[in-house]
Amino acid sequence: MLIGILQTGDVNPRLADRFPPYETMFATLLAGHGLSFRAWRANHGELPASPQEADGWLITGSAAGVYEDHPWIPPLEDLVRAIAEARRPLVGICFGHQLMVQALGGEVINSPKGWGIGVQTYTEAGAGRQVRVLASHQDQVVAPPPGTRTLASSDFCPYAALRWTDLPLISWQPHPEFGPEYSRAIIEMRRGETYTDAEADAALAGLDQPLDSAEIGGRLARFFLDHRASEPA
Repeated sequence: MLIGILQTGDVNPRLADRFPPYETMFATLLAGHGLSFRAWRANHGELPASPQEADGWLITGSAAGVYEDHPWIPPLEDLVRAIAEARRPLVGICFGHQLMVQALGGEVINSPKGWGIGVQTYTEAGAGRQVRVLASHQDQVVAPPPGTRTLASSDFCPYAALRWTDLPLISWQPHPEFGPEYSRAIIEMRRGETYTDAEADAALAGLDQPLDSAEIGGRLARFFLDHRASEPA
C-alpha cells in the first residue's frame, strides 16, 4: 500500500545536519506494516495530480499557520476535499490536523493559550486512558468540522485528535513522529526567540517521560490498512 506524504514543512536548516526530513520520520513511525511511501513537497507547490496517485495520504506538520496567506495552502485544501470525496484514507498531524479541519468546515486560530511543547498528556475518549505524545504548537482547532468526533483531548488542547464518522479521515495535533532528541533540539533552538527560558526549561524537564508515540504510529498504520479499499467501486 502506497502512502503519499504531503510534506508541508522542512526541518529547520540549523537542525537538518542532525535530523532526517519529516517524510523519513513518518516512514520510520509507520514501519513494519508493509507500507511504502512517496513524498510530495506541498509547501513548495508540488502536489499529486489526483487522490488516486496513492492508496492513502498523510499531511505533515509545518511552521506555517493554516490561516496564513501562502499560495500553496488553498490548492492543498482543495486536495484534502478531493481525497475525502474519493474516500482515500487520510491522516493529518499538527498542521495537517488543522488543515483538514479548516478545509472541511471547522475553525483554527492562533490560540491565546500560548505554546504546547514537549511531552503533552491527552485523555482518550471512551475508556479515559491517558497517552503521552510530543507536541509543538500554538495554533489550535477551536471548532471541529461537522461529522467528527473527538478521540483525545486535554485541558490545554480540547480537540487533540479527531475522527470523521463517515469518512476514512483521522487527525492528531501532537507529533508521534518526533523523538525526544528532536524535540529537545527544537526547544533549545527556539529558547529566547519563541519560548522563554522558563517555558523551555519546563518542557525539557519532562522529556524523560515514557511516550505512547510508537503505539499511535501502529494505530495509524492499521488505519491505513483497514481503509485501503474504502473508495467506491
